[in-house]
Amino acid sequence: MFIKRVFDILISTVLLFFLSPIMLIIYFLVKISLGTPVLFLQERVGKDNEVFKIIKFRTMKDVKDKYGDDLPDFDRVTRLGSFLRATSLDELPELINVIKGEMSLVGPRPLLKQYLSIYNDEQIRRHDVLPGITGLAQVNGRNSLTWNEKFELDVWYVDNRSFLLDLKILFLTIYKVVKRDGINQNESITMEYFNGNN
Repeated sequence: MFIKRVFDILISTVLLFFLSPIMLIIYFLVKISLGTPVLFLQERVGKDNEVFKIIKFRTMKDVKDKYGDDLPDFDRVTRLGSFLRATSLDELPELINVIKGEMSLVGPRPLLKQYLSIYNDEQIRRHDVLPGITGLAQVNGRNSLTWNEKFELDVWYVDNRSFLLDLKILFLTIYKVVKRDGINQNESITMEYFNGNN
């Protein structure tokens, strides 16, 4: 959708301009708290199953157990990281992904590439559109939803997307972020990993 793309570029550019002082402060706070790198880059899956690197502020320490495996999120996330996640400020650098055309402001959230092989035929349809910084699942429960519930909302968005729906989701996102609703699943820091449909 041409209008959606123009809207994405315009709003992302304006937001980056006005939020740059806040992003600069976060940059230095993360650097003091966690050191470098300040930004977290991770491969995610976008439109048409294309892999790209999502850009976020780092929120967790790089600490491992005696076997060399990462400790659970709860043990690695810092106090600053928890605040950034609760307010979604860690996701501000994703505006760069939007300007690059890898993401949209609204769409299904981009997930890990290892999930590609375990989606069913319906779930993988979430990649028929650009992934978003926010989406229908994020304003209807976020990490408190089950994976199946999130995928159902993602596919519903793909089939019913419109500019007006995007505007509604954006306004609801602002409300949800202020309310800090649905950030974590149960007592975990983030959503549990998707392990397939069996």
